[in-house]
Amino acid sequence: MTAGRVRIGDRWVGEGEPCFIIAEAGANHNRDLAMGKELIDVAAEAGADAVKFQTYSAETLYSKKTPRFSYLEGVSDRDTWDLIKAIELPREWQGELAGHAARRGIRFLSTPFDHRAVDELSALDVPAYKIASFEIVDLALVGYAASKGRPMILSTGLASYEDIADALGACAAAGNGDVILLQCASLYPAPPGRVNLRAMATMRQAFAVPVGLSDHSLGIHVASAAVALGACVVEKHFTLDRRLPGPDHPFAVEPGELRELVRQVREVEAALGDGLKLGPAPEEEEMHRKARRSLVAARGIPRGTRIERSMIAIKRPGSGIRPKFVELVVGRVARVDIEEDAVLTWEML
Repeated sequence: MTAGRVRIGDRWVGEGEPCFIIAEAGANHNRDLAMGKELIDVAAEAGADAVKFQTYSAETLYSKKTPRFSYLEGVSDRDTWDLIKAIELPREWQGELAGHAARRGIRFLSTPFDHRAVDELSALDVPAYKIASFEIVDLALVGYAASKGRPMILSTGLASYEDIADALGACAAAGNGDVILLQCASLYPAPPGRVNLRAMATMRQAFAVPVGLSDHSLGIHVASAAVALGACVVEKHFTLDRRLPGPDHPFAVEPGELRELVRQVREVEAALGDGLKLGPAPEEEEMHRKARRSLVAARGIPRGTRIERSMIAIKRPGSGIRPKFVELVVGRVARVDIEEDAVLTWEML
């Protein structure tokens, strides 16, 4: 089965295409429009393919009875509902942020958490919808977003095969087969031992769609490694400064790290190559000629001498007779005087 490709705006994503890198701003704007625009600037300057925010309202996202999350102890003393209310993106900013992203030449995305958010983002002509891991079981939301005809990027943290199949079914029922699945560990930060990069291959084989990683681990090495295992999309939270107040800053990467992540991903892609083994590349020709081994005279060999094995050494450079032909050289007669350490060629024999 082939995972194929999906078109996000003017960019193909999937097998044989460069990894699509999403710089996840999330709630790290701290309800400061200028900071939101600066996050877009940072993502664009880093070379990310898209910058993503989140569109939700506390009233439609959390019950006021939701307990506090243990990972936020020491980060915030607010109850869950109050915290979400304090960090939600003012929806009237979305058009301005999208316009700023367009001016900076980077794609604008935002994760919708309710039907109104889907409509608002549709009006902004976002090139794809990203559904968060926790929302993958909200099949009405998944199906409604899929009905807008944009590609769907589904994070699969906490998800079972059944959850993923249900979400894909909701997309299919809406007439949308352009889906990308992201492996995700829903921990903040996620320990590397819980990231499970091999699950990308499992999902690619099971569901025949492009796969990638939504990475909550610290640092950038896990996300870079994901590309070597076939990630077509990598999503990474970023911030202007990890010391800023807010729940998502502590595990996010800072601007210099985001730039380095993009650089590493592109280098990993280049390093993957085409898989062929056809001998030296043009750039390796000097090394092939000078640093490989070939047959060399172990001592001076006068003209007319019948060559014995003891007269032959195997040394660098590689411009002479290949070592595997040593037994074809033994027993031949020297046509010329051969100096010690001379590289043997067939013309000498």
